[in-house]
Amino acid sequence: MNALSPQNLPTPKDETWKYTNLPKALPADLVATPDVDEQEIVIHKNGGEVGGKTEDILFTGVAGTLHSPRLKLVLEEGAELTLVEYHTGEGAYWKNMTTSIIVGANAKLHHIRIQEDSDQGVNTNLVNIALAQDSVYDALTLNTGGKLTRHEIHACLNGPNAELSLNGINLLGGAQHGDTTILIEHKAPHCRSNQFYRSILDEKARGVFQGKVHVHQSAQKTDGYQLSNAILLSPEAEMDTKPELEIYADDVKCSHGATTGQLDEEPVFYLRSRGLSEKQARELLIQAFVDEVVDKIVDEEIRGSVREKTGQWLNKAL
Repeated sequence: MNALSPQNLPTPKDETWKYTNLPKALPADLVATPDVDEQEIVIHKNGGEVGGKTEDILFTGVAGTLHSPRLKLVLEEGAELTLVEYHTGEGAYWKNMTTSIIVGANAKLHHIRIQEDSDQGVNTNLVNIALAQDSVYDALTLNTGGKLTRHEIHACLNGPNAELSLNGINLLGGAQHGDTTILIEHKAPHCRSNQFYRSILDEKARGVFQGKVHVHQSAQKTDGYQLSNAILLSPEAEMDTKPELEIYADDVKCSHGATTGQLDEEPVFYLRSRGLSEKQARELLIQAFVDEVVDKIVDEEIRGSVREKTGQWLNKAL
């Protein structure tokens, strides 16, 4: 997958970009970083390589700069990796990133992405994932930063019994814009895919979730699930959701759902009647809403760190 071209930017006239106006959000007069800073970062695990410490990688944005980082993850047969990918930055910049992920037969990749870019930064990441037979890709993205972000994923389940799990938490306020666009292609039988995203939007923030599952004719016994839930903390916040199923096989189990609304006042009233303040009640309920996604993280230490970050955001927002 090629990076977006700065000379030919997509606009809302493109159906897949209908909710996200990238040209309008980009800082003016960006200077491209030298090639030496934009080399491809490759993490390669040989066949059967299992265990070891969790690996961390950090991508930092610099004010006035166009960054074009490239990340390639390759797991050969039977390998296993837990990777935590961090995004930070200062000032106005554009991180125009591409990620290539190849998971071999019987390999397993746990991928945590913590996106905390600056409130003036733009982050676009085009991700291409290929899964072989009996492989597992398990991912979670925590999105709290950036003026405009778009995490676009194209995943292909190419071998039987492959399993893909994409989970996400979007915590956005101010005038932030967070876009998650996903295309999952089931090309082999007996595969499973799951999309589970939850968003909390405050002030004038806007969230986008576009999730599509494409089941090819050869992909019998497919199990595909997709769910996006959003809570709006402000009447000016907005959530645009477009779930899609395109199915050409006749023996599948696929479903999708989406909800957007305000926090239910009945449980708030109940908790307040038990002695909690309104702030405590709302924070407790919304933390529980978010924790259903956080609990998907297998690693206990990473799970605790993500829960702490979500708690800090909620305490500040509420």
